[in-house]
Amino acid sequence: MFFISKLVWIFGQPLSLAFFLVFLALIAGLLRRRTLSLLAATGSALILFVTLYTTAGNLLMQDLEQRFARPAVDPENLQCMIVLGGAFESEVNTARHGIEFSSAADRFIEALRLAEKFPQSRILVSGGDGSISGIYEGDAAASARFFPLFGVSRDRLIEERQSRTTFENAVNTKEFLASQGLSNCLLITSGYHMPRSVGIFRKLGIDVVPWPTDYRTDGKVKPGLDFTQPSLNAQNMATAIREWYGLIGYYLAGRTSELYPR
Repeated sequence: MFFISKLVWIFGQPLSLAFFLVFLALIAGLLRRRTLSLLAATGSALILFVTLYTTAGNLLMQDLEQRFARPAVDPENLQCMIVLGGAFESEVNTARHGIEFSSAADRFIEALRLAEKFPQSRILVSGGDGSISGIYEGDAAASARFFPLFGVSRDRLIEERQSRTTFENAVNTKEFLASQGLSNCLLITSGYHMPRSVGIFRKLGIDVVPWPTDYRTDGKVKPGLDFTQPSLNAQNMATAIREWYGLIGYYLAGRTSELYPR
């Protein structure tokens, strides 16, 4: 399942689909299949235009982020929090032995804020190496260097270093929570990633309190054209599409409680 999901994404992301359609158009043109060539070229241009120059990706991202609202106030007390990996630049950290964050850094910034406010809380970081090669350190390993820099004792950390996917995050986390006698933890991950994450945790019977962070939209996106930030539009489209691949795939595989949890 892990390798299949990687392959699906390599070939199924919007820009890859656009490239393959261009390639198909060229081959069809060489074979004098003019209609097929025109359709493929048109399809490629349409994908590129929607991805780069419309708010479609931002709308998809916004809808994912709004499925679970962020609580207005912090909890009165906090026993534990689960932080899902995906926030560190694993390749860079492995090579340079540093602490470099990706665009999902808010997951760990929020965890640090809560850890300082609730000094009795435990922090379970779930994240191994999610690459195909498996040669890089994961978020759990990097977090063991990150939190102590800000005075959070390492004995408060629970490091789950084996998971490569969100499903493995949940499965392995369940075992760690049981061994530590912890329950009803905050689940900290990106807003767009929360529906799939909650669906998996619910399916496994793990009670969590959704605590979304790392928002990519302002919640006010409207349908329309946007020629000002094509690279950001493409990034949000790719992230949202990838998340929907995960939602559909996990639902069909019986790994989530429902197709689009709320």
